[in-house]
Amino acid sequence: MAHLSHKSRERLKLDHLIHWHVWHNNFKELDEELTKNEFDIGKRDPRGRTPLMLAVTLGHLESTRVLLRHNADLSVEDKDGFTVIHEAVSTGYPELVQEILDHRDFQRYNSKVGGIPQLLKQIQDTPDFYVEMKWEFTSWVPLVSRMCPSDTYRVYKSGSNVRIDTSLLGFDHSNWQRGSRSYIFKGHNDGAVMMEVDHELGQVYVEQLGVVPPHVADFSSTLRSSSEAVSTRLTTPIITTYINIDKISFERSKSGIWGWRSNKTEMINGYECKVFGANNVELVTRTRTEHLTDVDKARHKSARSPFQSFLGIVESENKGVPVAMNGDTSEYRSNPCHITPEEYFDSSVDLGRRDIGQPREVSTKVQKFKANLWLCENYPLSLQEQILPIVDLMAISSSHFAKLRDFITLQLPSGFPITLEIPIFHVLNARITFENIFALDELVSGVTPIRDDNACACVVDKNCFESPTGYVRLGGDKEIRHLSIETDEDLLQAAIEQSLLEAGSEEEEVTIWEALKAHRPLSEDRALQRAIQDSMNDYQKCSNFALVSNFEHRCALQQSTDLSEDPQLTLALQLSHQTALEEQNQRKEEEEHIARAIQLSLSEK
Repeated sequence: MAHLSHKSRERLKLDHLIHWHVWHNNFKELDEELTKNEFDIGKRDPRGRTPLMLAVTLGHLESTRVLLRHNADLSVEDKDGFTVIHEAVSTGYPELVQEILDHRDFQRYNSKVGGIPQLLKQIQDTPDFYVEMKWEFTSWVPLVSRMCPSDTYRVYKSGSNVRIDTSLLGFDHSNWQRGSRSYIFKGHNDGAVMMEVDHELGQVYVEQLGVVPPHVADFSSTLRSSSEAVSTRLTTPIITTYINIDKISFERSKSGIWGWRSNKTEMINGYECKVFGANNVELVTRTRTEHLTDVDKARHKSARSPFQSFLGIVESENKGVPVAMNGDTSEYRSNPCHITPEEYFDSSVDLGRRDIGQPREVSTKVQKFKANLWLCENYPLSLQEQILPIVDLMAISSSHFAKLRDFITLQLPSGFPITLEIPIFHVLNARITFENIFALDELVSGVTPIRDDNACACVVDKNCFESPTGYVRLGGDKEIRHLSIETDEDLLQAAIEQSLLEAGSEEEEVTIWEALKAHRPLSEDRALQRAIQDSMNDYQKCSNFALVSNFEHRCALQQSTDLSEDPQLTLALQLSHQTALEEQNQRKEEEEHIARAIQLSLSEK
């Protein structure tokens, strides 16, 4: 790059003054400028970074702290969907990660308490209602099917009060956690109250939702992330999953045969629905590992299920430009390509693949889905006015609801989506169905349905939004609850990987062959596909010892061929074989129990 004149250098500095101070870690001057003058602290530089993203990428802890004190937004993302916390983790600096996590939780708390009263205000004057949202998680991978949970969210709304009941609480790395919880939100003029009711323990946590000022004295002790949380971040891959909505298009589903086709309609819970398919729905999962040690990378790679390489997941890997280490290590980690500030801030300079920060090691998985939805023209609820605020409430702490919100805020065809099928994870779908509207189909305590010739409605008892009698009350006006809301994608991934080794197959689920046809794997090995199909067919037909023996014989033949050189196929066949034997043993025990029961009944006569 040609040498810039002093005048050109000063122009670049003035055009990007805050970023310029961040680049050189002039944190004192940065603080003075932000205190004395008004700047757009979220402005992006020519490379797409806000001042905070730039400070974190360069590993400048002091400048990062200054920007956080001035309320720089931690939720911003780059063009690839990575956030400030992701960039902090990629540096490998525990202090930086700790600082970002602490303020992330603080900002999330204020975002939550600031947004909930507004959401409750939005629905205050809309008609009261009761509805159930049934979530059914399914997978096109047979071995995952049995572990998929389901739950029904029961939603009560009266005025500016909302109550949501649920039984699926989360995943603890080994089992799905079940319970009975109610989340109650009560809006009032100057804020809102949230109650988390644990019906099993008989406890109610009460939280007065109000914005916490940045100078709260006990902030560090109440919202500070644990050292374990920091360590976990630094020793596990960075993962981000999102639905690519750029190419989605909706098309009316057809029915009929022999050339006669008509628009498809179906009845859902007594309502006639138009059936639509959403084409080109892509679920993109990006994983970064540049911050991991070789040991951590090896552990992560070995933990991956052998099925992942041929279950229709298109995976690509992109590593940053390798740079030889010369001189200062900190310079290598933050600016390995030795980019000058003049180059960085001059938009006319093409940096090519050169960039600041550690060279990214990114693997990308793209899974294509065909989402489906059933739309009703005369459903007695408003998606925008009544349902969307409820989804926004739940999306604050649930990534599943966040994906649902992203999908239903698209430009959908006309009608209320009584049922939707959308991707949640790269092998997992969610089918969400709205049912028992106004408690018309099944009676619900505290809800009185109203029927007349023209419309239906309901009256929701005010007691539904009160703390149950006899429950222990926790929390208070001055207490700040720790809200380290982690994404549940990594937990879900752990559940799926475990289920591939432990769960059985469901005959009614789609076969591996159907999955491979619909979602073509990276490998085009036809023999591999046939071997998988044969093994799964044998397992599903296996109902007596002769067939089990036949299955063993096929496995032996397959393993003696060239296919046995593929360790993934070998493990797949072994798992299918093991599952078949376990089911055979279980079926044999059941037959013995039935035989004994019949014999006893005959002897008693």
